[in-house]
Amino acid sequence: MTVTISARSPDIVMRLERMGSFHQSRLSFMRTLMRRMKEEQWEFACTRFDVDEKGVGVALYSATTPERTYTLVAFAHDLPDDMRSDRVIATAWDTTFALHDGVPTAADIERLRDNVPQQEAGRVSGSELTLSRANRSARLWESVIDCLAAGTQPEREVIENVGYLMRTAAVHGSGKFGAADRASIADRPELLAPFQVEMLTVYLIRTFVMDLVEHMARSKSSSAVALNPELRRCFGIGNSTGLGMAPFLVTHPRLINNWIAAREEALVRVRSVVHPSDEEVSLFRSFVRRARRTVETWHSAHDLQQTKIESLMADLDQLDHHLESIDLTERNGWDRFVEWAHANLSIEGQELVVSLVLEPYGHLIDDLATTMHADESAPAAIDGSRSVAQTRDQLACDYAWALRVSWSAEDANARAWYVSEEKLEPRLGQRHEEPVGEYEQPLQPGRDAARMFLDLERSDDGETLGSFLRRHPEHRHTARRLAVLEEAPYAEIRDNTIDADMLPIDLLRAKLSFFGATHFDPRSDRWVRITMFQGAPFPDELQTSDPDAWVYPVIEGAV
Repeated sequence: MTVTISARSPDIVMRLERMGSFHQSRLSFMRTLMRRMKEEQWEFACTRFDVDEKGVGVALYSATTPERTYTLVAFAHDLPDDMRSDRVIATAWDTTFALHDGVPTAADIERLRDNVPQQEAGRVSGSELTLSRANRSARLWESVIDCLAAGTQPEREVIENVGYLMRTAAVHGSGKFGAADRASIADRPELLAPFQVEMLTVYLIRTFVMDLVEHMARSKSSSAVALNPELRRCFGIGNSTGLGMAPFLVTHPRLINNWIAAREEALVRVRSVVHPSDEEVSLFRSFVRRARRTVETWHSAHDLQQTKIESLMADLDQLDHHLESIDLTERNGWDRFVEWAHANLSIEGQELVVSLVLEPYGHLIDDLATTMHADESAPAAIDGSRSVAQTRDQLACDYAWALRVSWSAEDANARAWYVSEEKLEPRLGQRHEEPVGEYEQPLQPGRDAARMFLDLERSDDGETLGSFLRRHPEHRHTARRLAVLEEAPYAEIRDNTIDADMLPIDLLRAKLSFFGATHFDPRSDRWVRITMFQGAPFPDELQTSDPDAWVYPVIEGAV
């Protein structure tokens, strides 16, 4: 008898505590890109590297697909230590970048040289797809140069404790600062999956950074050595992400639904495997062992994240003990195992298990990466002929969690999202302490749904929704979200985004996990550092490497 497996309910998955515990998976955008680059045999080249002994100059790195070429234009600067900042609105950076659509001309490079280093003060053109910048790691940059210049290799443990030599603060795309709009490139097969130009930008930046540090070592000493390839792969690219990213999960409901739905469908497909093979189970067990190594090198100074890491280590101990007592090749082994994890592990551990059980099943789930894009440009159509009673019933179902909140309580309305006039960045203010209420952005759908529900209750059941909205146009945006939810059950976060205890870092981690980020290190409740592409093969290694296995460190006995 075949067991029918249902996807996890949005009431479970779309809670902020769980979303703030998501891990990267086979469907993360970095891994989607890596698989495509290998399958299509992309060609990579450094076509120019004009950087002096002080680390100042320009370099070009091209990625050529079967149909077109993309070129990273990198500018290196000699930045004084006192000017180095993680802030997205900083005006000076160690390195600045643009991803050019095609092969740039000499005039393009000069145009970009005049604009890219200025970041927000500069402008690019529709020939550019992204704009980015990065700063050196104060903890590692000079020490790695000194080691290589002296003819020695840096210690692996030191590398793993930091994980990167440079850290980006943003990779801007989708029309920002004059770059090409997403719509103009969305039909390209290699860019169909979300955030592929941003991931490609970071991948090429990583290659440039490693070339730059070795160049700086050679400039310092004629006896300098190159990084050992194994140690070289230990370096990723760091990233600092703050509140600017948080509203994305609220303002792109269709897209977020498609991300979550793909991941949940992948889990259903694996749980539906009737008899896991010995090979599949063996591969899973090796990934569990390798995941432990990842957690062991996961460091954070934030109390909340430290607690989560400690719980995750305890989960892995419990997981190891459980695996010794079960036979996953028995009928419906994965389904029973996932049920056990949900009953016995922390939420952090449960979500790690979700990612790990997907690893042996690329042949079952990798196609879902093509379903994760969405067109958010057209607003959802509202069926104005529906009755007030029908609308109220749907709202009571889809927003049941919001109707349980006491919205008159001060803590439930403690925050207000707004945009800073000076910096044009999203901010989260204290409603009862700052005069921010009148500038509030519509980023609290739960409260708005509760307000609409009250007005629906005061209306005649037979009145049409169209008539109701003519009387209450303030509820039109909620009606549109209801229309989206009819076809996109994971479109809405099922938590109060303005509660006193809401943690913006949960929003950040949810999105970054789909990028493929690792080693989440919150620096407060509002911004987080991560690592990207750590362990990934470099362009010259890609065709002889597994484009997926790099995420978890290979250790003796794990493969």
